[in-house]
Amino acid sequence: MEFTRFARFSMVCTIDHLATSAGLTMLNRGGSAADAAIAANAVLAVTAPHACGLGGDLFALVHDGEGTPRTLNASGRSGSGADPDRLRAEGHERMPFQHDIRSVTVPGCADGWLALHARYGRLPLDELLAPAIRYADSGFPASPLLAPAAAVLPGVDAPVAPGTPLRRPGVARALSALGADGRDGFYLGEFGAGLLALGRDPAVGGTAAGEYSEGDLARVNADWVEPIAVRAFGHDVWTVPPNSQGYTLLLALAIADGLDLPRDPADPLWAHLLAEAARAAGHDRPDVLYDGASVDEVLASAGERREGVDPSRRARLRDLIAPGDTTYLCAVDSGGMGVSLIQSNAAGFGSMLFEPATGINLHNRGLGFSLTQGHPAEYGPARRPPHTLAPALVTRPDGSLRAVLGTMGGDSQPQILLQVIARLLASGQTPGEAIRAPRWRLGPGDNGFDAWVDPDGATLDVEDGAPWASDLRERGHDVRHLPYGGSFGHAHLIESRPDGTLAGAADPRAVISSAAGY
Repeated sequence: MEFTRFARFSMVCTIDHLATSAGLTMLNRGGSAADAAIAANAVLAVTAPHACGLGGDLFALVHDGEGTPRTLNASGRSGSGADPDRLRAEGHERMPFQHDIRSVTVPGCADGWLALHARYGRLPLDELLAPAIRYADSGFPASPLLAPAAAVLPGVDAPVAPGTPLRRPGVARALSALGADGRDGFYLGEFGAGLLALGRDPAVGGTAAGEYSEGDLARVNADWVEPIAVRAFGHDVWTVPPNSQGYTLLLALAIADGLDLPRDPADPLWAHLLAEAARAAGHDRPDVLYDGASVDEVLASAGERREGVDPSRRARLRDLIAPGDTTYLCAVDSGGMGVSLIQSNAAGFGSMLFEPATGINLHNRGLGFSLTQGHPAEYGPARRPPHTLAPALVTRPDGSLRAVLGTMGGDSQPQILLQVIARLLASGQTPGEAIRAPRWRLGPGDNGFDAWVDPDGATLDVEDGAPWASDLRERGHDVRHLPYGGSFGHAHLIESRPDGTLAGAADPRAVISSAAGY
């Protein structure tokens, strides 16, 4: 059954039909794809706190016509009170995972919306936020993904049935303040005051001096940066530079582009070669990924890394040369602007800490920091941690937009996108075929963010319905079967075809995902 949705003028893909509808509403009012992305993301910040929200970070790629896409890094920085020695003295060898304010960097989501709107917005910001404010204030139906875990939200005492109305009045106030008073209304208002208080709370790792200062909240955490790209399968694939792990997607694509990849993805060799390309690309990520890292030399090592890929056997990574949860959405408007936006709490509800006044859950993106003294990604004041978020955008050789795509999935994001891009560009599959097809992933470790702690020990998880398992075992992979579902991401894709038609697909693994257009 064909799973692709088609549109003539504009399209939005998200994990929630309420968010998709909000994005389309803005497009129908004459808004840009950026307006649609902001409106959709704002609704998700209300209805999908298990995946994203105002307490998290944001990255985006925008193609506004031809050539190089514009790239937004709206990931937050650690507070000025960040003290790695204190954590080490407490016996920590890695950053705390949850229930500790020190893993909460200043959230960049709101700054990201403001930066997108300032550069590409056509409609007033308060109009874009209005659907989200209405859902937060008046209530929204709990989705099948949120309902089982809704009891962690302030004011919700137990799991609820799907469809149960939920309200988040504090989030409505925060969104209203952002729409009315800009960033000061959010970062220096009710939410900011609560964040400062948490930073002084010893029960969650704070100190009297505070994890954050008012100056930390006054600093804008959204920067327009230069994208990085590789040529693969006859196209240019673009993503965000470090502190994003997106370079691992590009490196894997560059490696795979030089391999004898079967055209048919049902061939087990297809899965083996792509998995080995991903392993060769990512095995040394803990050493090379940090804020501001140059990955030019790493990307240039694709040929050397490719030489370590054996079509018949799984490689030992130590012999190779070495130099969450999240929501993704995309939108394309009638003028040809494409937006690839990813926004995240890191792990599920994030740190499991909630700003007490608004009830906004705070991410735990600081888990990406290192506690190794002298490491370039060491936890410290005003630093951005290594980030798993890795949106992608594909252009043709003439610079025209081919596709916007991305996925949730923690460490697995580049691996999932590698498969989707190979299916779309190398195998000629439709967006629906590429998104719906079974996937593999390299075992993500204990929490979804430590796949590369022991890359030679990682399992190769294979989704039910995939045809490759027995052959992959024969090639030396430690294969584990997992059910078809969210463990393999929620990927979305919009393709812009030469005749002007838009073809898109939202991941069925998200249950209520929606790709819609007109």
